[in-house]
Amino acid sequence: MAYIPYGAYWSTPFARWQGSFAHLNSIEFAAHVGRQELKRMDLSVDSFDFAAFGQTVIQQGSFYGGPWFTAMLGAEHLAAPMVSQACATGARLLATAVGEIAQGAERALIVSGDRCSNGPHVYFPAPHAPGGTGAKEDVVMDNFGHDPWACNAMIQTGENVALRERIETAEQHDLVIHRRGQYQDALAKDRAFQRRFMPVIEVPDARFRKSVGVLETDEGIEPLNAAKMARLKPVIPGGSITFAGQTHPADGNAGMVVLSDPTEALEICDGPVTQVVAIAQAREEKGFMPAAPIEAAAAVLDRAQIDIARVDAIKSHNPFAVNDIAFARAFGLDWRGMNNFGSSLIWGHPQGPTGLRAMIELIEELVARGGGTGLFQGCAAGDSAMAVVLRVG
Repeated sequence: MAYIPYGAYWSTPFARWQGSFAHLNSIEFAAHVGRQELKRMDLSVDSFDFAAFGQTVIQQGSFYGGPWFTAMLGAEHLAAPMVSQACATGARLLATAVGEIAQGAERALIVSGDRCSNGPHVYFPAPHAPGGTGAKEDVVMDNFGHDPWACNAMIQTGENVALRERIETAEQHDLVIHRRGQYQDALAKDRAFQRRFMPVIEVPDARFRKSVGVLETDEGIEPLNAAKMARLKPVIPGGSITFAGQTHPADGNAGMVVLSDPTEALEICDGPVTQVVAIAQAREEKGFMPAAPIEAAAAVLDRAQIDIARVDAIKSHNPFAVNDIAFARAFGLDWRGMNNFGSSLIWGHPQGPTGLRAMIELIEELVARGGGTGLFQGCAAGDSAMAVVLRVG
């Protein structure tokens, strides 16, 4: 068993790429925020016996990523593995912590920080190629645009699922409008929901010596105009997914404390404890990434020995509106009941931190309900997915 103390987690606002966080090394930034948040929680870094750092977009110094992160955090005793599983990195971090707790760890810290902005350009030497000419890769753009196994772009996987499930543009836009309304609920009453887990960030300069700005909530979310959406053409000619029907790349970080002892979790938090019930993964047919969470969710529900009808709240990483429509159809659900208070379709996708933020919001929703069982599910590169069942109270 593993337990998450209430409030022992955070997510920065997510800034659309080339925004307020674009100049910050994501590992240094995650340590900068992590120090502040652990101080807020009154948790000493010396009390942790395990940590892991998640990242999908390399930064300068990533070779030393995990140990560098914990050293900057002030926890030089922690080795900290690097964890990377594309969009599923958040769920994989939680699985890693649960595995360590099963091996005897008592207090784990999992953090992920990514920056899609200013993605690195990598050159791969090829001495045996004609003229010794090597290959290059734009780590962010090229991987968004080409899966080396399925040989298609991310958006094509969405179109493949849309075609198979006969999901039209109009329904995708209806979902986006509804998801935007759910996100507005998180901003109500001066962002009362977000304030439970999202610190106001004084944006540091690149050397972390002074503040160059303040970011209180997510940055770069476009105003919603239903009439304008209706005039949009699909990104791929003949397809169904418009720019409005998909998320946007972003920058940010998120973190979470995971404990082995529920009594200790109660001692360090002012609220109900969350139990990690089950975690599972799955892989879909080649080129059908948005449908992968269906199999992952079925697997995790089987491990948790519960039916979907016993799930009180569902949160998804939904890079495409198609994700939620296909998932809801597979389980006989109304997609309007999923993703209360927001989802990555609206607040953006900095890769590694995305799933952690979604699970944090899921916990907060369950707490607001007075407890219950929650399901997080989300797809990831390579037509894969992970799913997590959490129980509050």
